[in-house]
Amino acid sequence: MRRRVGLGAIHQQKLAAEKYKDKGADLQESQLEQMTKQMDVFRNKLEEFAMKHKDDIRKNSQFRKQFQEMCAAIGVDPLATGKGFWSVLGMGDFYYELSVQVVEVCLAANHKTGGLMELDELRRRLIAARGQSAVHQEITKEDILMAAKKLSIFGNGFVIHKLGKGKYMVQSIPGELSMEETNILSAASNTELGCVTQKQLIRDLGWNDYRTKQALDKVLGEGLCWIDKQSDEPSYWFPSLFPGRNAAIAAT
Repeated sequence: MRRRVGLGAIHQQKLAAEKYKDKGADLQESQLEQMTKQMDVFRNKLEEFAMKHKDDIRKNSQFRKQFQEMCAAIGVDPLATGKGFWSVLGMGDFYYELSVQVVEVCLAANHKTGGLMELDELRRRLIAARGQSAVHQEITKEDILMAAKKLSIFGNGFVIHKLGKGKYMVQSIPGELSMEETNILSAASNTELGCVTQKQLIRDLGWNDYRTKQALDKVLGEGLCWIDKQSDEPSYWFPSLFPGRNAAIAAT
């Protein structure tokens, strides 16, 4: 008799668990539906805001930057929403034109930079290439990052690497940078001379000799850096990080 009561209790517990599971699924579905509706409201309000401040967004680079940050805060991609906010605002052609100029500037400098260029340098080169005419909107780093999204159709031929501390590096040669290569590049960008040594990487990154040598040989073999053997310890220099590059560009 006790066994029958025990089996019945287990059966009741199983039924209760299934009911809780169904109720939980219903609540989850309801919450997802509510969140979807809220996001639709956000997008509609954002589009209304964009149309209301259309001229400010187009002409004022700082205002445009704040609008981009507003979009990012709620997870909205201005390039992909509906017809695209930028198309609605008449900015679509601006970003397409800018993305083409990014390609032209990067390819023209590849023989000097090794296919890597700091975002600040790219911006200065773009401003010089576009001219100082009033018909050209002022471009910001955020504009370049937005335009770079359109270059994803080229696969890994054009990639933006975030190095930390607000630094970005534009890669304009085919191939993906490994985690080791990215770490080496980040380490070099944090030096005044734009170069690293094997001992420095072992100390700063905590790598062993073999891993460090393999990673440096790969970076060197891909033409991303040059090696200087004149000192007691070879140093690896990144042309895109040479000191004085930005000053020279500003003077041209």
